[in-house]
Amino acid sequence: MLQPKRSKHRKMQKGHMKGDAKRGTMIAFGSYALKSLDQHWLTDRQIEAARQALTREMKREGNVWIRIFPDKPITRKPAEVRMGKGKGNLEFWAAVVKPGRILFEVDGVSEQVAKASLALAAGKLPIKTKFIARRDVVNI
Repeated sequence: MLQPKRSKHRKMQKGHMKGDAKRGTMIAFGSYALKSLDQHWLTDRQIEAARQALTREMKREGNVWIRIFPDKPITRKPAEVRMGKGKGNLEFWAAVVKPGRILFEVDGVSEQVAKASLALAAGKLPIKTKFIARRDVVNI
């Protein structure tokens, strides 16, 4: 699973996901990409499941770039525990995703293969997404 090698603080505040993504909104590496239309915390397991579906559908041809990283520690208190007594234990790592953020990029495969594999990856994620292509790609 994806998680930071080390972090400065074990626990983090919730924060808020107001507004659109300020960075990571343009295709930088590949020819085709999956773009977020919703805001959500994507867990390390969801990102890994999407990546596996993507690479298997592409039959391990071409390149895949993951443009998000789960660096936010999410904590939970156990079930049926009274309030107070401090913050809960770390449960999982999450990536904060805002609308407009590029999630995955693909290159080295045809547009049909890219569209099919990114659609499978999108099915593993709890948010609405959109398939986009780089403008300078020639459709054959």
